[in-house]
Amino acid sequence: MLTELSIRDFAIIDEISITFNEGLTVLTGETGAGKSIIIDAIQLLAGGRGSVEYVRHEAKKADIEGLFSIDNKKHPIYATGNQYGIEIQDEQVVLQRTITASGKSICRVNSKLVTLAILREFGKTLIDIHSQHETQSLMNNDSHLDFLDMYEPKKITKAKDEYTQLYNKLDTLKKRYQKLNDNEQQMAHRVDLLEFQMNELEQANLSPNEDELLEDERKALANFERIHTALQDAYNALYGEQRGLEWLNQAQLALQDNSNYDSFIADKAEEMSNHYFTLEELTYDLRNQIDSLQFNPERLNEIESRLDEINRLKKKYGTTVNEIMEYMAKIEEELEQITNKDSHLTVLLEQIEETEKDALLEAKQLHDIRKQAADSLTKDIYKELKGLYLEKAAFSIAFDENSTKAKPTLHRNGFDHIRFLISTNTGEPLKELSKVASGGELSRIMLALKKIFSKHQGVTSVIFDEVDTGVSGRVAQSIAEKIYQISKDSQVLVITHLPQVAAMADTHKFIEKNEKNKRTSTNVKELTEKEQIEELSRMITGTKLTETAKDHAKEMLGLASTFKSNKKG
Repeated sequence: MLTELSIRDFAIIDEISITFNEGLTVLTGETGAGKSIIIDAIQLLAGGRGSVEYVRHEAKKADIEGLFSIDNKKHPIYATGNQYGIEIQDEQVVLQRTITASGKSICRVNSKLVTLAILREFGKTLIDIHSQHETQSLMNNDSHLDFLDMYEPKKITKAKDEYTQLYNKLDTLKKRYQKLNDNEQQMAHRVDLLEFQMNELEQANLSPNEDELLEDERKALANFERIHTALQDAYNALYGEQRGLEWLNQAQLALQDNSNYDSFIADKAEEMSNHYFTLEELTYDLRNQIDSLQFNPERLNEIESRLDEINRLKKKYGTTVNEIMEYMAKIEEELEQITNKDSHLTVLLEQIEETEKDALLEAKQLHDIRKQAADSLTKDIYKELKGLYLEKAAFSIAFDENSTKAKPTLHRNGFDHIRFLISTNTGEPLKELSKVASGGELSRIMLALKKIFSKHQGVTSVIFDEVDTGVSGRVAQSIAEKIYQISKDSQVLVITHLPQVAAMADTHKFIEKNEKNKRTSTNVKELTEKEQIEELSRMITGTKLTETAKDHAKEMLGLASTFKSNKKG
């Protein structure tokens, strides 16, 4: 769960640090106090898009830091940490995001610098932010398959991974077939280019590592005098009278002549003898190398000329001779394919048909899993909608006609296209959500999905940003109860204007806006029971605080407490 959130110089926030608890935390306050700004900060922490507009006026940067506690050793955050080489210790993860006034974004996970994309990977395993905007994704049929796949993630992900491997292979084969089957004029131009390149490379007659070997030889010839002097000086120091070997020989003889009198001398005599013969052999090697040295200015010119030719080819075909030779092998293979195009097309077509057959089998298996998941999800949604006073609603997940074809068309996610259909009134036909559901109904449908998915997704924190807009009365109460039920599986943070939702809070935090030194800033405080009653009263009346409103607030808190006690039982 999100344990601690620190925000500095972010929008109208000067500096705040908020501690969060388990269960349901409600954030309330006047419009414009900064409630949504706090959610924006959390969204940026999870890898959302940043903007210099978030940096507080006259500040150099905005800093956001969140501490998350992970008490589940099987939580997906551990796999993400292993994937990106970030160690997770003491069951804690710290996400950090800095946005500078110049627009730069700096991201860290457990103090290690990461890209925004990597921060987003960590964020999506920890935080699920649900807003009115997300509710609108229900209106888009293209997103419905993603919702379904979230319902049975283990089964579907495994089947989808197996299908995706085959689909990618099939896509590659089709692209190769298309490329090889291009029109004759394009193919003729390609052959001309490849033959020219092949001819140029064949004439060069390159050999493996030739550039490296020539560079070494050029270096030796260019420094011939230094090399010869070094070898000669070393040889002279070792060989001849009163040279190194002579003195070593005398030391060797001195020890050998007296080796019979002392075991230490005997051991060292043998050791000295071994060193002497090793150095003597080294001296012979130096002599032979000196004798083999020949300065050949013509060879140096040949090397320079050859390297110039190789460098010219490197500009066109590769950074090393070995890369050029690899490119040459590819040219040869492509020319052979084009020359024998018909036979290659036949082979590719056979591979495409075989791979497509395998991909269809995997897609069918994926489809069957989705059908089972769709049936289960539909039943679960019915249960949840009933508790949200949509008991007369009819819901269905429709698979399009492509799924029933003898040979359905494959796409990246299989061959399924689905739509969520609903009827909110008895006797009305099932229609697409966008054509039937109102804003309040969409919020309830999304809330039903969140309730179902909260057990499946594994995120530590679910955040609702004013998803209860447009509802009231018993519907508001049902939404409050549903949000509380979600908080039994995940930590839930919710911004709300509904007293019914606020009354259900385990922790109630009040967001207020203050002015100090002619600057506006946002503050957060956790409400006591007395303060919570007063805040609920204000939310009920909207204006004046009355004793009647207070009594109503106490009654709401009592009813919420009873509901929560029953759920625990």
